[in-house]
Amino acid sequence: MMWEFGLARVRRRSSSKNSEHNKAWLLAAPGGCVAEEPHSVHSSFRFSLCSQIELESIAVNSSSSSATVLMVNLDNGMLADSKTRELKWRRIESLERSISPVSHSLTRFSFSEILHASRNFSKGRVLGNGARSCVYRGKVGFLRTSVAIKRLDKEDKEASKTFCRELMIASSLRNPHIVPLVGFCIDAEEGFFLVYKYVSGGSLERFLHEKNTEGKACPALQWSVRYKIAVRIAEAIEYLHNGTERCVVHRDIKPSNIVLSSKMKPKLCDFGLATWTPARSAPFLCKMVKGTFGYLAPEYFQHGKVYDKTDVYAFGVVLLELITGRKPIESRRGQGEENLVSWAKPLLQLGEVETLLDPRLNVTIKQYDQIARMIQAASACITYEDSLRPDMHEIVNLLRGKESVGLCRRKAGLTGNSATTGFSSQMQGMKNDTNTHFALAMLGAEFDDDYHFHCR
Repeated sequence: MMWEFGLARVRRRSSSKNSEHNKAWLLAAPGGCVAEEPHSVHSSFRFSLCSQIELESIAVNSSSSSATVLMVNLDNGMLADSKTRELKWRRIESLERSISPVSHSLTRFSFSEILHASRNFSKGRVLGNGARSCVYRGKVGFLRTSVAIKRLDKEDKEASKTFCRELMIASSLRNPHIVPLVGFCIDAEEGFFLVYKYVSGGSLERFLHEKNTEGKACPALQWSVRYKIAVRIAEAIEYLHNGTERCVVHRDIKPSNIVLSSKMKPKLCDFGLATWTPARSAPFLCKMVKGTFGYLAPEYFQHGKVYDKTDVYAFGVVLLELITGRKPIESRRGQGEENLVSWAKPLLQLGEVETLLDPRLNVTIKQYDQIARMIQAASACITYEDSLRPDMHEIVNLLRGKESVGLCRRKAGLTGNSATTGFSSQMQGMKNDTNTHFALAMLGAEFDDDYHFHCR
């Protein structure tokens, strides 16, 4: 409630705004038979409630040319609040119509259910924070099903559009490597909520980069786990691009948006920035660049160009993180090593596998082929020229060994001083068997159990 205080001599106004007529005023005039103006707080006053029009009428009919009154504005913004509420309901009605084709396939939660599930949005239940959202862990329903509740910032003017787009896209996805959308909540006062299935293992970022409570790095992920994560997330992105009616571009592929189950099975999540494109490999220009620095494709960051190759580049950065154990941007690194892509590109071209590989890893001879393929896939994905990047179908085939290294390299335009050239020159002076196996793997050699090899 807003209060306006003031001592004034009431006189008729030549003009007044309509909003003034809707205000309520508390009129305090000297009480009793005292004609003179009060000079003390102990003076007697007579109070009456009147509108602005009545107040001006009093001024006209007053026997004296002026009278001292105390005016207290009791306007509590009821008219403005009413208009705001009406506008909110209109927006919600429009939103309801927009999501009606898919809303029946999802569970609709009340705000009280959301509040109870998140324990009044307890800080201890926070799973993660975004620029315009916060995710809470909770349990819903009779079976107390574990869920992840995404609360959109109700102060964000674009919240309704973001909610509608994410709900429409996420509800249409059916893939074992993508976190499914369970339901939603729309509340006129509290905003918008999306309810996803909860994946208990934590994010890939936590396993790659975060430290435990003692300040020590978490145990390194084994290579076999990293390779499975790469393949399955590649399949999830390939599904977004090719497996749905309309091509979906995620726009925020990164380790914090890849969650792992208790059995270390990866799932792609968070479709807050996801969008549809007119067709696969059909780019469109976006006015505002959104995403995470370090994963943004050059054509997207510089020109706002969005299409499936935008995700291909970001996935290449994730592959580099899996290979090296490094973050995409690290200011604490030495000069020239702060940016992962800039640091890794020359090493990829020269075939410096031992320098690239995460020093915490212990790999076996049988895993060299997988490492070589992941390195080739990463190199192809982060190609600066977007038209030369392979699509995700080719990357999946490369990672799975269904497509030759050389073919994918030619499609990605990796000629000249490529990884193959680097490895060929490196092999000249190799004495270490491990380096030899790596080099042969990069050239397309295959190993059997007795370490004999044959060319494909």
